[in-house]
Amino acid sequence: MNVLIIEDDTTLNQNISEALQAEGIIVTSIYDGLLAERTLKRNTFDCVVMDINLPGKNGFDLCSDFRQFNTNTPVIMLTAFGELDDKIQGFNCGADDYLTKPFYMRELLLRIHSLVKRANTKDVQNAIITADDIVIDTKTKSVTRQGEAITLTPREYQILLRLIENKGELVSKKELIQEIWGNILEANTNTIEVYINFLRNKIDKPFRKQNIKTKVGYGYYFE
Repeated sequence: MNVLIIEDDTTLNQNISEALQAEGIIVTSIYDGLLAERTLKRNTFDCVVMDINLPGKNGFDLCSDFRQFNTNTPVIMLTAFGELDDKIQGFNCGADDYLTKPFYMRELLLRIHSLVKRANTKDVQNAIITADDIVIDTKTKSVTRQGEAITLTPREYQILLRLIENKGELVSKKELIQEIWGNILEANTNTIEVYINFLRNKIDKPFRKQNIKTKVGYGYYFE
């Protein structure tokens, strides 16, 4: 496994690097947002761990630009802040996970392994899935509606696929958290609600559709 660490705190960067290397993970350490941007364009990684407050280019902008050409590599954001607005902005920029400092190295390792495992899971079902006028290619993880390409983050894609594969049956919030994030993420119902809102803004509203439905107090289904 090859992990890129983007953290300007030299001590924390070194501590993370040592913890990952002790697990046999190949680590590349960077301390600047602009250098990280060039590195991400030239190289491929299994996972990216980035701080939000970076010199040169902050983590929000870095992640957002990274998602313009890479939507598959998991990104974990590190920050000293724990406010919901910061998490929402991070997820909206394409981050898959969010870890607030200080944190346990073991927890970071668990989250990296969990995200990489999910990213590497191959779809063994039909390559093309259709629902209404939505077409999902599970091999390329691409989504179109009415022939128009829709850019989704990895988590948005997983939630949409889960809802569509469930063929109109209700999927609870807890099920979505368990299946997509696993037990180790501090995901809660607010996280799911944020992602559902993102999906509706990309999948439904631009096309004047209302396929993603909510059953208050239970979960969601695709109609």
